[in-house]
Amino acid sequence: MDDITELSYEEAFQELEGLVAQLETGELSLEQSVALYELGQRLSAHCQDLLEKAELRIRQVEEDDA
Repeated sequence: MDDITELSYEEAFQELEGLVAQLETGELSLEQSVALYELGQRLSAHCQDLLEKAELRIRQVEEDDA
């Protein structure tokens, strides 16, 4: 995967769902599982950051309308 910060929320969330599905199979080695978990943490943080930015934009629009 290239730079996570380039992914849209939807793309990052889809990647995260795919990682969860892979982890749930139980067919990965410990090393693979840890690597996917780390990637999942980064994807999750990116999604959270995008959500926070969207929330801030909504608040700003609401304040401008008030």
